[in-house]
Amino acid sequence: MNCYGSKEIAASFRTVRNNTLQIAHDIPEDQYSFRAAEGTRTVAQILIHISNVHRFVTTILRDEPRSSMEGFNFPAFIGPIAATEQEPLTKAQIIARLTATGEDFESWVKTLSDDFLCRAVAMPPGGSPPSRTHFDMLLSVKEQEMHHRGQLMLIERMLGITPHLTRIAQERRAAMAAAAKP
Repeated sequence: MNCYGSKEIAASFRTVRNNTLQIAHDIPEDQYSFRAAEGTRTVAQILIHISNVHRFVTTILRDEPRSSMEGFNFPAFIGPIAATEQEPLTKAQIIARLTATGEDFESWVKTLSDDFLCRAVAMPPGGSPPSRTHFDMLLSVKEQEMHHRGQLMLIERMLGITPHLTRIAQERRAAMAAAAKP
């Protein structure tokens, strides 16, 4: 019996995206142009990038299903997507994009069968690993978002913002300490 299927992937992704959306709300719009160091993405660019991280997986697993990546032109695919990070979007537009793309990905993922999750996509010759399951590829979307969310949480600290997950943990510890006092 598989204890972690499409519904669990979708719910887990939703938790991650909700936390990303909270960060997007917490950072003031006038700080969306902040970049942690020269050569890195701005806050806005990171958030737009996050809104796009599902596109590779949805393209090769849903929109143009592939069983092999041999011959796939990754640079031609990713170029136009990466260009969207340069779009001058407002905070509200970025949050709307994060919301819409998250809902699209989540609603698709929760419909997938265990058989679908177990299928594999062969990587190009010499690729490591030689193939990846659909399950693994779907989880990589969440993993990449969490990676970039970690960057945003560090940026929040640089901007003097206590990340919401830290605030929640602090509140929980304070409540536990208060409850423990006689």
